[in-house]
Amino acid sequence: MTDIHPIAQHFAPTHTVIAVQSYGAGNVNDTYLVTLDGMEPTIAADRFVLQRINQKVFPQPALILVNMRLFSDFMRQRWAHEAPSADRRWEVPQVLPTHTGQDFWVDDVGGFWRAITLVEGAKTYPRIRDAAHAREAGYALGQFHRLISDLDPAQLHDTLPGFHITPRYLAQYDAVVAQRGAASDGAIGYGLAFVAERRAWAGVLEAAQAQGKLRLRTMHGDPKVDNILIDEETYQAVSIIDLDTVKPGLVHYDIGDCLRSCCNPAGEETTDLATVTFDLTLCQAILEGYLAQAARFFTADDYAYLYDAIRLITFELGLRFFTDHLAGDVYFKVKHPRHNLERALVQFRLVEAIEAQERAIRTMIDDLRR
Repeated sequence: MTDIHPIAQHFAPTHTVIAVQSYGAGNVNDTYLVTLDGMEPTIAADRFVLQRINQKVFPQPALILVNMRLFSDFMRQRWAHEAPSADRRWEVPQVLPTHTGQDFWVDDVGGFWRAITLVEGAKTYPRIRDAAHAREAGYALGQFHRLISDLDPAQLHDTLPGFHITPRYLAQYDAVVAQRGAASDGAIGYGLAFVAERRAWAGVLEAAQAQGKLRLRTMHGDPKVDNILIDEETYQAVSIIDLDTVKPGLVHYDIGDCLRSCCNPAGEETTDLATVTFDLTLCQAILEGYLAQAARFFTADDYAYLYDAIRLITFELGLRFFTDHLAGDVYFKVKHPRHNLERALVQFRLVEAIEAQERAIRTMIDDLRR
Protein backbone atom coordinates (compact mmCIF):
# COMPACT_ATOMS: atom_id res chain seq x y z
CA MET A 1 0.00 0.00 0.00
CA THR A 2 1.33 3.44 -0.94
CA ASP A 3 2.57 5.57 1.97
CA ILE A 4 0.76 8.86 1.34
CA HIS A 5 2.63 11.07 3.83
CA PRO A 6 5.85 11.31 1.78
CA ILE A 7 3.81 12.10 -1.33
CA ALA A 8 1.95 14.87 0.46
CA GLN A 9 5.27 16.23 1.70
CA HIS A 10 6.37 16.89 -1.88
CA PHE A 11 3.66 19.56 -2.06
CA ALA A 12 4.63 21.20 1.26
CA PRO A 13 8.42 21.63 1.15
CA THR A 14 8.61 24.24 3.94
CA HIS A 15 6.31 22.49 6.43
CA THR A 16 5.82 19.06 7.94
CA VAL A 17 2.82 16.89 7.12
CA ILE A 18 1.25 15.80 10.39
CA ALA A 19 -1.98 14.17 9.19
CA VAL A 20 -3.48 12.68 6.04
CA GLN A 21 -7.07 11.43 6.04
CA SER A 22 -9.61 10.33 3.46
CA TYR A 23 -11.77 13.19 2.30
CA GLY A 24 -15.04 13.55 0.44
CA ALA A 25 -17.25 10.99 -1.24
CA GLY A 26 -15.97 11.00 -4.81
CA ASN A 27 -16.00 7.69 -6.69
CA VAL A 28 -13.36 8.44 -9.36
CA ASN A 29 -10.20 9.79 -7.72
CA ASP A 30 -8.68 8.97 -4.32
CA THR A 31 -8.94 12.16 -2.26
CA TYR A 32 -7.22 13.10 1.01
CA LEU A 33 -7.13 16.06 3.36
CA VAL A 34 -3.59 16.99 4.37
CA THR A 35 -2.81 18.94 7.55
CA LEU A 36 0.50 20.73 8.13
CA ASP A 37 2.17 21.76 11.36
CA GLY A 38 3.47 25.09 12.59
CA MET A 39 0.53 27.17 11.38
CA GLU A 40 -2.57 28.59 12.97
CA PRO A 41 -5.68 26.47 12.30
CA THR A 42 -7.57 29.56 11.13
CA ILE A 43 -5.16 30.08 8.23
CA ALA A 44 -6.43 28.37 5.06
CA ALA A 45 -2.93 27.32 3.97
CA ASP A 46 -2.47 24.88 6.86
CA ARG A 47 -4.55 22.30 4.96
CA PHE A 48 -4.82 21.26 1.35
CA VAL A 49 -6.47 18.58 -0.76
CA LEU A 50 -4.34 15.78 -2.23
CA GLN A 51 -5.67 13.54 -4.99
CA ARG A 52 -4.52 10.50 -6.91
CA ILE A 53 -6.04 10.80 -10.38
CA ASN A 54 -7.79 7.71 -11.72
CA GLN A 55 -5.81 6.98 -14.88
CA LYS A 56 -8.38 4.48 -16.11
CA VAL A 57 -10.85 7.34 -16.43
CA PHE A 58 -8.27 10.01 -17.31
CA PRO A 59 -5.52 8.31 -19.35
CA GLN A 60 -3.65 11.63 -19.81
CA PRO A 61 -3.81 13.16 -16.34
CA ALA A 62 -1.11 15.75 -16.99
CA LEU A 63 -3.53 17.47 -19.38
CA ILE A 64 -5.99 17.93 -16.51
CA LEU A 65 -3.37 19.99 -14.69
CA VAL A 66 -2.57 22.01 -17.81
CA ASN A 67 -6.27 22.82 -18.11
CA MET A 68 -6.73 23.56 -14.44
CA ARG A 69 -3.75 25.89 -14.26
CA LEU A 70 -5.01 27.76 -17.31
CA PHE A 71 -8.66 28.23 -16.45
CA SER A 72 -8.16 28.73 -12.70
CA ASP A 73 -5.57 31.46 -13.31
CA PHE A 74 -7.89 33.05 -15.87
CA MET A 75 -10.87 32.95 -13.50
CA ARG A 76 -8.89 34.17 -10.51
CA GLN A 77 -7.49 37.15 -12.42
CA ARG A 78 -10.92 38.14 -13.64
CA TRP A 79 -12.43 37.80 -10.18
CA ALA A 80 -9.60 39.89 -8.69
CA HIS A 81 -10.88 42.86 -10.71
CA GLU A 82 -14.45 42.33 -9.50
CA ALA A 83 -13.93 41.27 -5.90
CA PRO A 84 -13.34 44.76 -4.39
CA SER A 85 -16.87 45.81 -5.37
CA ALA A 86 -18.51 42.39 -4.94
CA ASP A 87 -21.02 41.80 -2.17
CA ARG A 88 -20.17 38.16 -1.67
CA ARG A 89 -17.29 35.70 -1.47
CA TRP A 90 -16.06 33.56 -4.37
CA GLU A 91 -13.10 31.18 -4.21
CA VAL A 92 -11.12 29.58 -7.03
CA PRO A 93 -9.19 26.41 -6.05
CA GLN A 94 -5.52 26.74 -7.00
CA VAL A 95 -3.01 24.15 -8.13
CA LEU A 96 -0.16 23.70 -5.63
CA PRO A 97 3.30 22.94 -7.07
CA THR A 98 5.73 20.35 -5.72
CA HIS A 99 9.12 21.22 -4.28
CA THR A 100 10.51 20.94 -7.84
CA GLY A 101 7.95 23.36 -9.26
CA GLN A 102 5.85 20.76 -11.06
CA ASP A 103 2.06 20.69 -10.86
CA PHE A 104 2.00 16.95 -10.12
CA TRP A 105 3.98 14.09 -8.64
CA VAL A 106 4.31 10.55 -10.02
CA ASP A 107 5.04 7.92 -7.38
CA ASP A 108 7.18 4.79 -7.70
CA VAL A 109 4.31 2.68 -9.07
CA GLY A 110 3.10 5.25 -11.58
CA GLY A 111 0.40 6.85 -9.42
CA PHE A 112 -0.35 10.39 -10.52
CA TRP A 113 -0.86 12.91 -7.71
CA ARG A 114 -1.88 16.56 -7.56
CA ALA A 115 -2.64 19.02 -4.77
CA ILE A 116 -5.09 21.93 -4.68
CA THR A 117 -6.02 24.54 -2.12
CA LEU A 118 -8.87 23.83 0.26
CA VAL A 119 -11.82 26.21 0.32
CA GLU A 120 -12.26 26.68 4.05
CA GLY A 121 -15.52 27.38 5.86
CA ALA A 122 -17.68 25.74 3.21
CA LYS A 123 -19.20 22.35 2.51
CA THR A 124 -21.26 20.48 -0.07
CA TYR A 125 -24.65 18.82 0.32
CA PRO A 126 -25.80 15.55 -1.29
CA ARG A 127 -29.19 16.99 -2.24
CA ILE A 128 -30.92 20.33 -2.70
CA ARG A 129 -32.44 21.40 0.60
CA ASP A 130 -34.83 24.11 -0.56
CA ALA A 131 -35.39 26.82 -3.17
CA ALA A 132 -32.76 29.10 -1.64
CA HIS A 133 -30.17 26.33 -1.94
CA ALA A 134 -31.28 25.69 -5.52
CA ARG A 135 -30.84 29.37 -6.38
CA GLU A 136 -27.30 29.26 -4.99
CA ALA A 137 -26.53 26.15 -7.05
CA GLY A 138 -27.67 28.00 -10.16
CA TYR A 139 -25.62 31.04 -9.15
CA ALA A 140 -22.48 28.93 -8.72
CA LEU A 141 -22.72 27.43 -12.19
CA GLY A 142 -23.61 30.79 -13.74
CA GLN A 143 -20.72 32.48 -11.97
CA PHE A 144 -18.33 29.77 -13.15
CA HIS A 145 -19.52 30.04 -16.76
CA ARG A 146 -19.47 33.84 -16.70
CA LEU A 147 -15.97 34.20 -15.28
CA ILE A 148 -14.53 32.00 -18.04
CA SER A 149 -16.91 33.05 -20.83
CA ASP A 150 -14.07 34.96 -22.52
CA LEU A 151 -11.58 32.09 -22.27
CA ASP A 152 -10.93 30.59 -25.70
CA PRO A 153 -11.89 26.90 -25.31
CA ALA A 154 -9.37 26.02 -28.02
CA GLN A 155 -6.67 26.61 -25.41
CA LEU A 156 -7.98 23.70 -23.33
CA HIS A 157 -7.33 20.01 -23.86
CA ASP A 158 -10.25 17.64 -24.27
CA THR A 159 -9.46 15.29 -21.39
CA LEU A 160 -12.55 13.13 -22.03
CA PRO A 161 -13.20 12.89 -25.78
CA GLY A 162 -16.86 12.14 -26.45
CA PHE A 163 -17.97 13.08 -22.93
CA HIS A 164 -21.42 14.73 -23.04
CA ILE A 165 -21.88 14.28 -26.78
CA THR A 166 -25.15 12.38 -26.87
CA PRO A 167 -24.94 10.96 -30.43
CA ARG A 168 -21.73 9.14 -29.48
CA TYR A 169 -23.47 7.47 -26.54
CA LEU A 170 -26.29 6.49 -28.87
CA ALA A 171 -23.78 4.89 -31.26
CA GLN A 172 -22.30 2.91 -28.35
CA TYR A 173 -25.79 1.82 -27.37
CA ASP A 174 -26.56 0.63 -30.92
CA ALA A 175 -23.38 -1.44 -30.98
CA VAL A 176 -24.23 -3.10 -27.65
CA VAL A 177 -27.83 -3.82 -28.69
CA ALA A 178 -26.67 -5.32 -31.99
CA GLN A 179 -24.47 -7.79 -30.09
CA ARG A 180 -26.97 -8.56 -27.36
CA GLY A 181 -30.07 -9.46 -29.34
CA ALA A 182 -33.72 -9.37 -28.27
CA ALA A 183 -35.08 -8.15 -24.94
CA SER A 184 -35.22 -10.69 -22.14
CA ASP A 185 -37.70 -9.01 -19.79
CA GLY A 186 -40.31 -6.29 -19.66
CA ALA A 187 -38.07 -3.58 -18.19
CA ILE A 188 -35.48 -4.04 -20.92
CA GLY A 189 -38.18 -4.07 -23.57
CA TYR A 190 -39.51 -0.82 -22.15
CA GLY A 191 -36.03 0.69 -22.28
CA LEU A 192 -35.48 -0.34 -25.88
CA ALA A 193 -38.82 1.18 -26.91
CA PHE A 194 -38.12 4.34 -24.91
CA VAL A 195 -34.83 4.95 -26.71
CA ALA A 196 -36.32 4.12 -30.11
CA GLU A 197 -39.07 6.71 -29.63
CA ARG A 198 -36.60 9.49 -28.78
CA ARG A 199 -33.46 8.74 -30.73
CA ALA A 200 -34.34 11.14 -33.55
CA TRP A 201 -33.58 14.21 -31.41
CA ALA A 202 -30.47 12.86 -29.64
CA GLY A 203 -28.33 15.16 -31.79
CA VAL A 204 -30.32 18.35 -31.16
CA LEU A 205 -27.53 20.24 -29.39
CA GLU A 206 -24.75 19.00 -31.64
CA ALA A 207 -26.83 19.98 -34.69
CA ALA A 208 -27.34 23.44 -33.23
CA GLN A 209 -23.60 23.81 -32.81
CA ALA A 210 -22.98 22.63 -36.39
CA GLN A 211 -25.47 25.23 -37.60
CA GLY A 212 -23.71 27.99 -35.68
CA LYS A 213 -26.57 28.50 -33.22
CA LEU A 214 -24.60 27.27 -30.22
CA ARG A 215 -20.87 27.70 -29.79
CA LEU A 216 -18.19 25.85 -27.90
CA ARG A 217 -17.33 27.41 -24.57
CA THR A 218 -15.60 26.11 -21.46
CA MET A 219 -17.84 23.68 -19.60
CA HIS A 220 -17.53 22.19 -16.12
CA GLY A 221 -18.70 18.71 -17.08
CA ASP A 222 -20.18 17.60 -13.74
CA PRO A 223 -22.05 20.48 -12.03
CA LYS A 224 -24.09 18.39 -9.62
CA VAL A 225 -25.22 19.75 -6.26
CA ASP A 226 -22.51 17.84 -4.39
CA ASN A 227 -19.83 19.75 -6.31
CA ILE A 228 -21.10 23.16 -5.18
CA LEU A 229 -19.56 24.58 -2.02
CA ILE A 230 -21.86 26.51 0.32
CA ASP A 231 -20.47 28.91 2.94
CA GLU A 232 -21.26 27.55 6.39
CA GLU A 233 -22.16 30.99 7.78
CA THR A 234 -23.83 32.86 4.91
CA TYR A 235 -25.25 29.78 3.15
CA GLN A 236 -24.17 31.32 -0.15
CA ALA A 237 -22.37 29.42 -2.91
CA VAL A 238 -18.66 30.23 -2.80
CA SER A 239 -17.09 27.81 -5.28
CA ILE A 240 -17.62 24.90 -7.62
CA ILE A 241 -15.22 21.97 -7.36
CA ASP A 242 -14.37 18.63 -9.04
CA LEU A 243 -12.71 20.36 -11.96
CA ASP A 244 -11.18 17.36 -13.77
CA THR A 245 -13.89 17.37 -16.44
CA VAL A 246 -13.51 21.05 -17.38
CA LYS A 247 -13.04 21.05 -21.15
CA PRO A 248 -14.30 22.60 -24.38
CA GLY A 249 -18.01 21.88 -24.80
CA LEU A 250 -21.54 23.21 -24.79
CA VAL A 251 -22.57 24.90 -21.54
CA HIS A 252 -26.08 23.58 -22.24
CA TYR A 253 -24.95 20.12 -21.17
CA ASP A 254 -23.86 21.70 -17.86
CA ILE A 255 -27.05 23.60 -17.10
CA GLY A 256 -29.13 20.61 -18.19
CA ASP A 257 -27.18 18.31 -15.90
CA CYS A 258 -27.44 20.71 -12.98
CA LEU A 259 -31.22 20.87 -13.37
CA ARG A 260 -31.54 17.12 -13.94
CA SER A 261 -29.64 16.26 -10.78
CA CYS A 262 -31.14 18.95 -8.56
CA CYS A 263 -34.83 18.94 -9.54
CA ASN A 264 -35.62 15.29 -8.80
CA PRO A 265 -35.98 15.17 -4.99
CA ALA A 266 -36.13 11.34 -5.08
CA GLY A 267 -32.53 11.18 -6.36
CA GLU A 268 -30.82 8.91 -8.87
CA GLU A 269 -30.81 5.79 -6.69
CA THR A 270 -34.50 5.48 -5.82
CA THR A 271 -36.27 2.24 -6.74
CA ASP A 272 -39.73 3.75 -6.43
CA LEU A 273 -40.43 5.23 -9.85
CA ALA A 274 -43.66 6.77 -8.60
CA THR A 275 -41.61 9.22 -6.52
CA VAL A 276 -39.58 10.49 -9.49
CA THR A 277 -40.60 14.04 -10.40
CA PHE A 278 -39.16 17.17 -11.98
CA ASP A 279 -39.77 19.95 -9.47
CA LEU A 280 -40.66 23.20 -11.25
CA THR A 281 -40.12 25.32 -8.14
CA LEU A 282 -36.52 24.12 -7.85
CA CYS A 283 -36.10 24.49 -11.62
CA GLN A 284 -37.15 28.13 -11.48
CA ALA A 285 -34.87 28.87 -8.53
CA ILE A 286 -31.85 27.32 -10.27
CA LEU A 287 -32.55 29.17 -13.53
CA GLU A 288 -32.99 32.44 -11.64
CA GLY A 289 -29.61 32.01 -9.99
CA TYR A 290 -27.95 30.84 -13.18
CA LEU A 291 -29.37 33.41 -15.60
CA ALA A 292 -28.60 36.28 -13.24
CA GLN A 293 -24.98 35.56 -14.24
CA ALA A 294 -25.29 33.88 -17.63
CA ALA A 295 -27.56 36.56 -19.10
CA ARG A 296 -24.41 38.66 -19.55
CA PHE A 297 -23.15 36.32 -22.28
CA PHE A 298 -26.23 34.33 -23.36
CA THR A 299 -27.61 34.76 -26.88
CA ALA A 300 -31.18 34.33 -28.11
CA ASP A 301 -30.26 30.84 -29.37
CA ASP A 302 -28.77 29.96 -25.98
CA TYR A 303 -32.16 30.62 -24.41
CA ALA A 304 -33.97 28.79 -27.20
CA TYR A 305 -32.15 25.51 -26.50
CA LEU A 306 -32.43 25.48 -22.70
CA TYR A 307 -35.46 23.19 -22.62
CA ASP A 308 -33.80 20.80 -25.06
CA ALA A 309 -30.74 20.73 -22.81
CA ILE A 310 -32.76 19.71 -19.74
CA ARG A 311 -34.55 16.94 -21.60
CA LEU A 312 -31.52 15.71 -23.52
CA ILE A 313 -29.00 15.38 -20.71
CA THR A 314 -31.52 13.39 -18.67
CA PHE A 315 -32.08 11.08 -21.64
CA GLU A 316 -28.31 10.84 -22.11
CA LEU A 317 -27.63 9.64 -18.56
CA GLY A 318 -30.47 7.14 -18.74
CA LEU A 319 -29.06 5.90 -22.05
CA ARG A 320 -25.61 5.48 -20.51
CA PHE A 321 -26.96 3.52 -17.53
CA PHE A 322 -29.08 1.37 -19.84
CA THR A 323 -26.20 0.69 -22.23
CA ASP A 324 -23.93 -0.28 -19.35
CA HIS A 325 -26.53 -2.72 -18.03
CA LEU A 326 -26.87 -4.34 -21.45
CA ALA A 327 -23.09 -4.50 -21.80
CA GLY A 328 -22.63 -6.27 -18.46
CA ASP A 329 -21.88 -3.32 -16.14
CA VAL A 330 -18.45 -2.41 -17.45
CA TYR A 331 -18.37 1.33 -16.61
CA PHE A 332 -20.54 2.33 -13.63
CA LYS A 333 -20.04 0.69 -10.26
CA VAL A 334 -23.05 -1.43 -9.27
CA LYS A 335 -24.31 -3.06 -6.07
CA HIS A 336 -26.41 -5.76 -7.74
CA PRO A 337 -27.06 -7.11 -11.29
CA ARG A 338 -30.04 -4.82 -12.04
CA HIS A 339 -28.59 -1.67 -10.48
CA ASN A 340 -27.81 0.11 -13.75
CA LEU A 341 -31.17 -0.90 -15.18
CA GLU A 342 -32.92 0.63 -12.18
CA ARG A 343 -30.86 3.79 -12.55
CA ALA A 344 -31.78 3.99 -16.23
CA LEU A 345 -35.49 3.63 -15.47
CA VAL A 346 -35.27 6.53 -13.00
CA GLN A 347 -33.77 8.79 -15.65
CA PHE A 348 -36.29 7.66 -18.28
CA ARG A 349 -39.10 8.41 -15.85
CA LEU A 350 -37.57 11.83 -15.25
CA VAL A 351 -37.49 12.46 -19.00
CA GLU A 352 -41.21 11.72 -19.11
CA ALA A 353 -41.81 14.16 -16.25
CA ILE A 354 -39.85 16.86 -18.08
CA GLU A 355 -41.71 16.19 -21.33
CA ALA A 356 -45.08 16.39 -19.54
CA GLN A 357 -44.14 19.89 -18.32
CA GLU A 358 -42.56 21.18 -21.53
CA ARG A 359 -44.96 24.10 -21.92
CA ALA A 360 -44.48 25.21 -18.32
CA ILE A 361 -40.68 24.97 -18.56
CA ARG A 362 -40.55 26.90 -21.84
CA THR A 363 -42.85 29.58 -20.42
CA MET A 364 -40.63 29.83 -17.34
CA ILE A 365 -37.55 30.32 -19.52
CA ASP A 366 -39.31 32.99 -21.59
CA ASP A 367 -40.45 34.83 -18.47
CA LEU A 368 -36.96 34.79 -16.95
CA ARG A 369 -35.50 36.12 -20.17
CA ARG A 370 -37.61 39.28 -20.09
